[in-house]
Amino acid sequence: MELIFLGTGAGVPSKGRNVTAIALTMLNERNSIWLFDCGEATQHQILRSSIKLSKLEKIFITHLHGDHIFGLPGLISSRSFQGGETPLTIYGPAGLESFIRTSLAVSGTHLKYPLDIVEIKDDLVFEDSEFKVTCKELDHGILSYGYRVDEADKTGSLDAAAISALGVKPGPIFKELKDGKTVKLEDGRSINGRDFIGPTKKGRTITIFGDTRATATELELAKNADVIVHEATFGSEMGDMAGEYMHSTTIEAATLAKKADAKQLIITHISSRYTREDNRILVDECRQIFPNTEIATDFAIFEL
Repeated sequence: MELIFLGTGAGVPSKGRNVTAIALTMLNERNSIWLFDCGEATQHQILRSSIKLSKLEKIFITHLHGDHIFGLPGLISSRSFQGGETPLTIYGPAGLESFIRTSLAVSGTHLKYPLDIVEIKDDLVFEDSEFKVTCKELDHGILSYGYRVDEADKTGSLDAAAISALGVKPGPIFKELKDGKTVKLEDGRSINGRDFIGPTKKGRTITIFGDTRATATELELAKNADVIVHEATFGSEMGDMAGEYMHSTTIEAATLAKKADAKQLIITHISSRYTREDNRILVDECRQIFPNTEIATDFAIFEL
């Protein structure tokens, strides 16, 4: 699993940062990619990455400000032009379906794949045997959500060497043992697969926040996360402006990560007032509170 940051700026594109879009690649886990937000020119950013639109399975929109959704109509259309045929589901706040359907209708766009749009509310967004996605409302003046992605725990590894030492040859029997079954060998011995399976591996948790001021619901989403992705539109010196415009500072993002006992914080959605040279200042402000902090730049890749 990887997080690929396609856009890390706030409000409007700048020379150094495009507006928000984050890809969560899960090619080994489910052979698909999920996208969080889709600001203007996201599909242009994708052209400069390893991402293939045909692998795009789901899009999660945090809120309906333009810097988070204006790239949707073009991306949805291009996916069809490029031969995408598998279903695409888009999740987001009320009003999302009207925006998308109207954009497609007035432009005469006809898709070659099924498009499902789900307008969400607090709580469960999606769940299958591999992943669960929940959301909570934030505080941004417009309906804005944070998403928590929980990976299911995985069965421990099979100790193939120990089984082979008993004279068992690799083959279908290994699959049965991996499933925890008891297998009877040709010589009459019985082997219980559960005796050769290591400890359960805890699934990973990724929390991705939309724009917000500091609010109590954030902690519920962030608790014990392996990775928190949080906006830090402003540095510590701009606390009053952050509150007025309903955004967060570096200090607020880092404080949340510390309270949540998270493993890593990645800050993004950086105001265009900050240059690339300011990145070190912003990340250092966070690290004074939460040491394991990184600042995202466009096309940065973080392995999970």
